[in-house]
Amino acid sequence: MAKLEMTRAMTTRVLDAAAGGKNNFSADRDLVRRYDQAASVTTTAARAVLQFLVRVVRHLAAEGVDQFVVVGSGVPSGLPPGGRLHDVAAGCHGGSGGVPARVVYVENDPMVLAGARATIEPGTDLVRVVEGDVREIDAILDDRVVRAFLDWDRPVAVLLLSVHSLADDEYVHYVIERVRRAASDGSYLSLLQTTFDGVPGELLPAVRDLLAMTLPGHAIRGRQEVAALLDGLVLVDPGLVWVPEWRPDDHGAACSGRPSSSGTYGAVARVP
Repeated sequence: MAKLEMTRAMTTRVLDAAAGGKNNFSADRDLVRRYDQAASVTTTAARAVLQFLVRVVRHLAAEGVDQFVVVGSGVPSGLPPGGRLHDVAAGCHGGSGGVPARVVYVENDPMVLAGARATIEPGTDLVRVVEGDVREIDAILDDRVVRAFLDWDRPVAVLLLSVHSLADDEYVHYVIERVRRAASDGSYLSLLQTTFDGVPGELLPAVRDLLAMTLPGHAIRGRQEVAALLDGLVLVDPGLVWVPEWRPDDHGAACSGRPSSSGTYGAVARVP
């Protein structure tokens, strides 16, 4: 298992802290405050990302998908009770007479792993929490639990939330292709990517320096770069957009009136 790092902020824990969750340390909360001081958007951006994930799961569940693999979400505790991703998936299939929705969370942070295993797995037979890192996608897709808990001969939705940890575009292409090969027809792939595209020019130097100092190795991509990663995939409408713009509904998709203040692009693609 990866070493528990308490004094250095981790991206998934920062997301949780910004959304008001409890799966984080003071280093993560301090970083949220520093980003809010620099750009005043961190908290609303985190909530926009979490709302995007909820809408993706809800939409795909409505399309009939009842199996989800969520890679690198941090299993955010900032979502409201009953509103976590596995709750949303279960709620969409509850009472339908269909197959109950199954969710696998894949995480590499020891705190997140321990917390999710202690608070989620004991209460349901429909969720598994697996240790894994998107930088080792083969190990994730070959994991015994991932293979046995889900039926890969039926559609699966794979949500990749951690491509920010992959600076090598060629490897991101490999990750996407590896998921496409593993999943059956009718499956889906969702991707999130942090960007500086929406940061005002006068704030960009400070934000860039702060990121390099506090989250080294965090990959940032512009829209054209993200679009290139998705080249060849059939995107679900509305395509590659700021996360608040992806199928907004009555569940709070807005992000302080400016979708670009989310600082994140999102997309969902069909696996042919």
